[in-house]
Amino acid sequence: MDIVSILGMLLGAASIIGGHVLEGGHVSDIVQPTAAFIVCGGTLAAILVQFTGPVVKSSIVDLKKVFLHKPTDFRGMIRTIVEMSSKARREGVLAIEKELVYVEDPFMKKALGMVADGMKVQDIKPTLELEIDQYEATAKKAAKVWEAAGGYSPTVGILGAVLGLIHVMSNLSDPSALGAGIAVAFVATVYGVGLANLFFLPFGGKITERIEEKTLGMELIVEGVCAISAGESPLVTERKLSVYAQHRQTGGSADEAGKAADAAVDGAAQPA
Repeated sequence: MDIVSILGMLLGAASIIGGHVLEGGHVSDIVQPTAAFIVCGGTLAAILVQFTGPVVKSSIVDLKKVFLHKPTDFRGMIRTIVEMSSKARREGVLAIEKELVYVEDPFMKKALGMVADGMKVQDIKPTLELEIDQYEATAKKAAKVWEAAGGYSPTVGILGAVLGLIHVMSNLSDPSALGAGIAVAFVATVYGVGLANLFFLPFGGKITERIEEKTLGMELIVEGVCAISAGESPLVTERKLSVYAQHRQTGGSADEAGKAADAAVDGAAQPA
């Protein structure tokens, strides 16, 4: 479980509610079911218009990535690939096939299976990269749903505030109720802006980060199996793949990691 995400949500909600209370307000002042109905209902309606049903459903399912996440074991991946590389150099690529039963990652198992089948780098790399692109394009649609919700909810909140003000203006005959009525009207804006910036946009950003982490791991696998297929030294392969793990720690992208890995190998290959 990602404690940091949960802590962030609780801290954000506590900061806003606590600040309101410290200013002399009451929690009941910002608990308005009607405003919540307008903001949540309007935002959901906009999302359903923009995206298809399956994409919206997948965005809800992918919400678990924000709270339940098992970090990608880059070091474990590198260790497995280096072991496979050493075995292939000693016994030939067919020896890899016997070890596939012990590989848990489906993408790695498929990639190593292609090497065991005798496929060449020029065939392996485009096939696997196409699969990565398809995964990334599909997975990021879920993040886009939450990002879109973060764009719609503040506007719907303003709409709710305007509707509340219309209601207030229609009751000008009772001046004593104007202040409370206006305050209630602006609660919809608070809901819209608060949901967008404390929940919807962070959800989208965190899901995107998870996808990039997995994509980087898949790129590492592609680089590793291509090195095995090309007959590269296990030591060189390990040095190259270690760059991916380092880039994950610094927040680098898969493309940046690939370029850095190539540079590391080229630098090591040059004579002193």
